[in-house]
Amino acid sequence: MTTTRAVPGTRPLTLRRVHLGAGGPLSDVRIESGRVTAVWPAGESPRSDGESVDLDGRTLLPGLWDAHVHMVQWAGLRRRLDVSGARSAREAADAVGGRAAALPAGEPVIGHGFRDGLWPDAPHKDLLDALVPDRPALLISMDLHCAWLNSAGLALVERGDHPTGLLREDECMRAMRQLPTASVELTDVWVRDACAEAAARGVTGIVDFEFADNIADWTRRMNDAPVPLRVAASIWSPHLEAAIGRGLRTGQTLDTPGGLLEVGPFKLLVDGSLNTRTALCHEAYPAAIPGEPGSHGLEMVPPQELVSLLRRASSHGIEPAVHAIGDRANEMALDAFEAVRCHGRIEHGQLLAPEDIPRFAELGVTVSVQPTHAVDDRDVADRHWAGRTHRAYAFADLLAAGAVLELGSDAPVAPLDPWLTMASAVTRTGDERPPWHPEQRIPVADALAGSSRQRRLIRVGDRADLVVTDTDPLTADARTLREMPVHATMLAGTWTHGPDTARR
Repeated sequence: MTTTRAVPGTRPLTLRRVHLGAGGPLSDVRIESGRVTAVWPAGESPRSDGESVDLDGRTLLPGLWDAHVHMVQWAGLRRRLDVSGARSAREAADAVGGRAAALPAGEPVIGHGFRDGLWPDAPHKDLLDALVPDRPALLISMDLHCAWLNSAGLALVERGDHPTGLLREDECMRAMRQLPTASVELTDVWVRDACAEAAARGVTGIVDFEFADNIADWTRRMNDAPVPLRVAASIWSPHLEAAIGRGLRTGQTLDTPGGLLEVGPFKLLVDGSLNTRTALCHEAYPAAIPGEPGSHGLEMVPPQELVSLLRRASSHGIEPAVHAIGDRANEMALDAFEAVRCHGRIEHGQLLAPEDIPRFAELGVTVSVQPTHAVDDRDVADRHWAGRTHRAYAFADLLAAGAVLELGSDAPVAPLDPWLTMASAVTRTGDERPPWHPEQRIPVADALAGSSRQRRLIRVGDRADLVVTDTDPLTADARTLREMPVHATMLAGTWTHGPDTARR
């Protein structure tokens, strides 16, 4: 597989004998200058001086989008120690010790993926110090909201007097920014490789929520070398005023090759996460220590400040994307949208009070969900949200209430693979266990709509951002949907993945 700079081709291309959408009619589709220019019943397209590709009855879909990605972290994931399978803090520490023994002297050990919400023991710097006393060691949780460091790692990030070595929320994010990183040049190579892999799964665009100056970073990347995706680059608080000063607006196309970069939403966090027990909830989490009160989670932005931030961004054409996981956090976010009356998104929306479910549609607020979290977090939710999980990851209820769902992965929290995302939404299970709250499963057609910006079948005039699958998603069984064979991917009329890439 090779990739090319995704600029509109100049020669016409006809895709012959392809089903137009899932369950759609067998058709011929003409593409010119990066657009779909004609559709005919199969065999009725006129002869052309351009190229043609016989797709032999495969299925043609709108290009897929992942609505929530942390791209630099996803791109670097394979270079880190994976401790996602650890069943205890001791087991994770042992894995760190084993990795340290195989590394050159002094090289830091950086791992990812731990889930301490179900562990029988607590992460502590002493556990890591006993096995890795001579170099920094740091593990980042699967949800990206806490980090576990040894003493050398704490000294490296200027937290040497921390009592436990387990940093949560702001402390964690500050620590991660202070860690040694790969060079910009190497990181950009990793990102381009990750983008090519996403294209091979049918992805034509992402919304990037990396905690960085995303507009500057993606402008550099796209000007330096081809990137086979469209990117909506989010804006975080430290960069909001500069974006306003430049007159940037959400959805605005920026000056990069092929016009593949656009201004994304303004990202801000109201609360934390479930695994870290910092998602802000109406009811308390079970007490960590018997006899002590449990925490309700963490309020990261007070309600009035949240209203002010939404008003500031939206009044300049920058739509907010508000991270809210607990039911109290979602209520606060919806209250803020109601006060400001602006368009925007709530990211995650994992636990909802019943009375808040219809408010998404009423207020015109998109809910950006990550269905694989429902599969991965079911055991943590059953423990820490006991009695409330019938309104957790409530995708079917949201759709029934008229909400607009956008599907994503939250990579690296889950893999950047839209088929895994859709399968999780459709089946509500990722193993041999029965579906978790099967009443919240959604149909394949709705999962496809939530994974594409068009949310409908391909029409004349559409951008030629397309994916060709070997199997019709509507007739695929659960395993085939999850592992969907992608025959080819096209961006702006140019192949970015597939057997014909080299010819274009």
